Amino acid sequence: MRRLVLLLLILGLFDVVLLTNPRAPDGCARVLLAQSEALPSARGDSLHVVSTGAGPLVALLPGLFGSAYGFRRVTPLLTAAGFRVVIIEPLGVGASGRPADADYSLTAQSERIAAVLDTLRAGPAVIVAHSLAGSMAFRLALRHPELVRGIVSLEGGPVERATTPGFRGAMKAAPLLRILGGGMVRSRIRDGLMESSGDPSWVTDSVVRGYTEGATRDLKATLRAYQAMARATEPDSLGPSLTSLHCPVRLLLGDSPHAGGVDPREITLLRSRLESFAIDTISGVGHYIQEEEPSAILTSVEQLVVTADLASRAAPGLDLTLPSQ
Repeated sequence: MRRLVLLLLILGLFDVVLLTNPRAPDGCARVLLAQSEALPSARGDSLHVVSTGAGPLVALLPGLFGSAYGFRRVTPLLTAAGFRVVIIEPLGVGASGRPADADYSLTAQSERIAAVLDTLRAGPAVIVAHSLAGSMAFRLALRHPELVRGIVSLEGGPVERATTPGFRGAMKAAPLLRILGGGMVRSRIRDGLMESSGDPSWVTDSVVRGYTEGATRDLKATLRAYQAMARATEPDSLGPSLTSLHCPVRLLLGDSPHAGGVDPREITLLRSRLESFAIDTISGVGHYIQEEEPSAILTSVEQLVVTADLASRAAPGLDLTLPSQ
């Protein structure tokens, strides 16, 4: 339980761009892009977004315990391959807002992401989503198929709630965590990251600081947001709707024993319900594929674009070709 509670505090910060979109749930519609500019909305429900590169759009979504920082090794590979990269931190994650009274359901999070993509008007995006954000990506594709070219899910299954029972139980200790503060977190969080990895050599002091800075900057707001996530409920179930998801999906799994993997029952569900589904098993890595083997993500994105291009022949009008090299 101790490690679980500590893992609740893994979040990060990568100050590049902030987008606010008042058309999304909770006031999350205009996009303002500027390097190193913070533009929070009045309610504090702005989304932090990194934008770089030019070409077909790839949107990266960090999971609950991630941030834009966690994609620092993937982004240059994608931009060098000719893609435009946008990293969208969901509400309560990284440097995005943490309003205590917001709707933190996966459905509401997918609607905020849709509002960002809609405002960018850069064409349908390949969505690369880590862990919990995979379920946001599935909901996004179902509710806004015109915005999604395909999905690359990094160790993320079709979960039905934003938090697990263990997480909801751990939130009962939130008052104690506020007393202990963020100082002790950085010295203990390394164990959780290492347990989630095949090769833990990437877990350095600077990486631990990167993953925890956003959460510990305002620990009280972070814990209140987590408590709101624990209370969040979905308006409908994702599983039965997966048969209506028509874009290609690739699920990346690390084959080293590690914490935080996808439930085998979720993999079975994806196999049985999705129209176009493939699994890429990455040797020697764990839950954080973007840290241990970032090139595997580029390969999967390029393979997915080829699959989407073939599918687009039945729906002319979408430019789903690979970027020129």
